[in-house]
Amino acid sequence: MFQRNTIYLVFIASLTLAGCQRKNLSANKKPNVVFILVDDLGLHDLGVTGSNFYETPNIDQLANEGMIFTQGYAASRVCSPSRASIMTGKFTARHGITDWIGAKSGEKWREHERHDKLLPAEYVRQLPQKDLVIAEVLKAKGYKTFFAGKWHLGGEGSYPEEHGFDINVGGWDKGSPIGGYFAPWKNPKLNNIDYGENLSIRLAKETSSFIKKNKDSSFFAFLSFYAVHGPIQTDMHKWKKYQEKAKENGIAEKGYVMEKVLPIRHEQDNPIYAGLVESMDEAVGLVLQALKTANIDRETIVIFTSDNGGVASGDSFSTSNLPLRGGKGYQWEGGIREPFFIKVPWLNHKGVEHNFPVIGTDFYPTILDLLNIDLLPNQHIDGVSLNPILEGKSLSVQRPLFWHYPHYGNQGGSPSSIIRKGNWKLIHYWEDSSDELYNLSIDIEEKNNLAIEFPDKLITMRSELLQWLAGVNANRPEIDSLYDPMLAAERHEEILTQKLPQLEMDRLQILSDEFIGDDNWWGSHLTKD
Repeated sequence: MFQRNTIYLVFIASLTLAGCQRKNLSANKKPNVVFILVDDLGLHDLGVTGSNFYETPNIDQLANEGMIFTQGYAASRVCSPSRASIMTGKFTARHGITDWIGAKSGEKWREHERHDKLLPAEYVRQLPQKDLVIAEVLKAKGYKTFFAGKWHLGGEGSYPEEHGFDINVGGWDKGSPIGGYFAPWKNPKLNNIDYGENLSIRLAKETSSFIKKNKDSSFFAFLSFYAVHGPIQTDMHKWKKYQEKAKENGIAEKGYVMEKVLPIRHEQDNPIYAGLVESMDEAVGLVLQALKTANIDRETIVIFTSDNGGVASGDSFSTSNLPLRGGKGYQWEGGIREPFFIKVPWLNHKGVEHNFPVIGTDFYPTILDLLNIDLLPNQHIDGVSLNPILEGKSLSVQRPLFWHYPHYGNQGGSPSSIIRKGNWKLIHYWEDSSDELYNLSIDIEEKNNLAIEFPDKLITMRSELLQWLAGVNANRPEIDSLYDPMLAAERHEEILTQKLPQLEMDRLQILSDEFIGDDNWWGSHLTKD
């Protein structure tokens, strides 16, 4: 689990070191920033955050060289909204990208034949040009800006290069690795060089090359992995390593339980996913080594996080987020709690844990503050600078955090909105206007709904949530006039009697000695010859 250190410390040595480090920078050179964003990585998918199955030595080391925020959140339970919030410093209901771009909304939702009660709300489908994203600010201050990997914030006219990035390698409108994790892939922004090349490693090499070429400049490099999004793939050697590890750990008889809509994984024992995680960790190691080789690791801020919870249900059913409830697409902590690490080399906060609730919108003002660039409060309106915490001071403001997802996810989550204030979290459901109220300080698993026990707290928090949503003109779902409860019941029965048993069979098959990965292990062993 998280390494335990004292949280509230006054880092006198760190402030002295900060002054020395800044003096070592040339007069015209500001610190660099490397931002590493992993797709669909769950809070407990790393060794440093408690996994006993996945192996992530490079990320673990990075975390222990920086500050670990134990209550770090993504701004959404799915990717595009969360990414837009990182770029803009705004909560999702404010910038309007409330679902992953490409998801069906309104009457088109019926094409999925899920027979849900509501028609999901409409949403903004590209990063708004009116927003000044973080890359644009840094570019205007003389930074070289670089983007590699998953973008998923709009198509032509709204690619990274239209939002302040000088270089874009691999970022386009797609949210998954088209063609898979091994070359040849199908990405117009990333050419194929060697058949069987690993996508995460390639993106890391591109990032490392940029670092090497710009080591004498100030730069902002944003490495946005497609991993560990589905389809999950790995090579034979990594599959075998983790298949054997799963057997050594003891394979549970059952790996799934039934959530409200879909089965959800309760075991971290998928050797394919474990291999995908390890490749991503190796890629992170290449980038960190590039900083050291270029002798600029002491002048480079490194940030690491994910865009939503691990995929425990729907999609690839990849991982378990326990003890957190749910996962990607869900309204509970498993859908929004994330690894959240910030390394500022000249500050003495190695491995220090902090429990102040932080969120993806905080990165924007934090980066500006660390670089001594004037804050833009009208832009990053929903973020606060974490610089005081990083310097060992306290941040006394108890601001509410808001999430808004008026959609149905692929993973089984319900259209709902959330407010967290202090240790209290309220979830408001749009299907029936019901609420769940949790005290996260004593119920991180969200098992005990306190809505009836604390009616005054419920009313106060629900009122604040609804008032905030009205104030930002948040989009809302609508009742589906064609909803048929009989069809919905039939679908649920089919999932319970067919989908759940099939998932258990697939899980055991992947762990069996006879398993053979798809298409020559998804192309990982291909060569041009």
